[in-house]
Amino acid sequence: MTDLPQTSATATDARGRTAELHAIREEVRRGPSERATEAQHAKGKLTARERIDLLLDEGSFRELEPLRRHRATGFGLEARRPYTDGVVTGWGTVHGRTVFVYAHDFRIFGGALGEAHAEKIHKLMDRAIAAGAPLVSLNDGAGARIQEGVSALAGYGGIFQRNTRASGVIPQISVMLGPCAGGAAYSPALTDFVFMVRETSQMFITGPDVVKAVTGEDISQNGLGGADVHAGTSGVAHFAYDDEQTCLEEVRYLLSLLPQNNRENPPTAATEDPADRRSDSLLELVPADGNRPYDMRKVIEELVDDGDYLEIHERWATNILCALSRLDGQVVGIVANQPQSLAGVLDIEASEKAARFVQMCDAFNIPIVTLLDVPGFLPGVDQEHGGIIRHGAKLLYAYCNATVPRISVVLRKAYGGAYIVMDSQSIGADLTYAWPTNEIAVMGAEGAANVIFRKQIAAADDSDAMRSRMVKEYKAELMHPYYAAERGLVDDVIDPSETREVLIRSLAMLRTKHADLPSRKHGNPPQ
Repeated sequence: MTDLPQTSATATDARGRTAELHAIREEVRRGPSERATEAQHAKGKLTARERIDLLLDEGSFRELEPLRRHRATGFGLEARRPYTDGVVTGWGTVHGRTVFVYAHDFRIFGGALGEAHAEKIHKLMDRAIAAGAPLVSLNDGAGARIQEGVSALAGYGGIFQRNTRASGVIPQISVMLGPCAGGAAYSPALTDFVFMVRETSQMFITGPDVVKAVTGEDISQNGLGGADVHAGTSGVAHFAYDDEQTCLEEVRYLLSLLPQNNRENPPTAATEDPADRRSDSLLELVPADGNRPYDMRKVIEELVDDGDYLEIHERWATNILCALSRLDGQVVGIVANQPQSLAGVLDIEASEKAARFVQMCDAFNIPIVTLLDVPGFLPGVDQEHGGIIRHGAKLLYAYCNATVPRISVVLRKAYGGAYIVMDSQSIGADLTYAWPTNEIAVMGAEGAANVIFRKQIAAADDSDAMRSRMVKEYKAELMHPYYAAERGLVDDVIDPSETREVLIRSLAMLRTKHADLPSRKHGNPPQ
């Protein structure tokens, strides 16, 4: 006796359910309404799914919980239960490597976070940590969903806790594409990198209306917390761009320079730039006269593969440069003084900027190259009262705590405590090189002569002539280019034209470096 074929009723039912599923999925993909989409576009903003399509490799996105709906009641919520609950979550690839992403959908409840919305993000973050893959958040939300009360606030707490647990484990990138107010601003602040778009994205703890009511100050949203404010004044944002397309393309570029997690090395890339390429132009770029400024960016361009690098915090604390680049295809982090800005001195903001960057590089196995041309710390009452001691100590702590390969090159000036802090050999740099133009000393010759030979200068008939003679004597005795090398404080004095080759060969040797820190729960860095 043969088996009976499936009844037509059953087959019809299966086809009907499948058709229903496809209809629901199409509804989810379209979003709440064409009118809401048009309103989003009218503000110069893309929708959540359009943003995800720009970020991820084509066709790679796999959505998580697209049919999720909130369960809240009251205040009219029971009549509005849209799919996704205002956040699109899932994973895909960027340059073929897995990346987790969530994107607020401003068209649904203004992207405000409720209980179901938060639970979707929590689940995605847990998956990202477990999978050991980067997490990118595309932020465009109105904060906590007021109608859901404390449940929404608890949702933020769960995000903050996971941000902290993922810190230093997987790269976390926050892309600000709309408003971000109140406690919602703390999640981006806990991540590794913050991107913003001019005119359309803002971040602040209290908005302009509250500021005016409390302080009487009248200011716009962009004036209070826009992209340029946070990229150039507060230092909250690492990058600021004019449009979303450029912003998301730069996020992809940044991801190409980062490892998947703290257990992996950054990805390598083939290059046709020869490892032994000479850079004769460096002899002209950096003046031997320590008082003449120059652009350190041009030095970096000469050294790295194809002159290509990504500068972090380009517009904040401009007296120091932090950048990700490649040397012979290997990712490196570069910290460099910028003589064009405040003569390259270290101050409060420069110390914080560099310390944060050094910590990030160390967390994600990125070797650090430090280019020194530093006259010291910035003197002044404001700096001292602002805590330059503890802020400068942050950079010192970051370098001393870093176990990745570390190479420093003294291009010109390296004076006083700033020389020590900028990854000198005495605080653990693996290799230290110097150019023949280097001046490594406690302070500049003029200041040193005035201290050491104060009495002789005061007693001389011609004090100016005596001071000039003492300055020359100090330079000859203690500031000649080979003084530090003779005492083993630098490993070699090198031809500037050969710097690229020296760095590449040194990094290749250090690639298998293994360094252990004492057993401890965690350090207690200066705050």
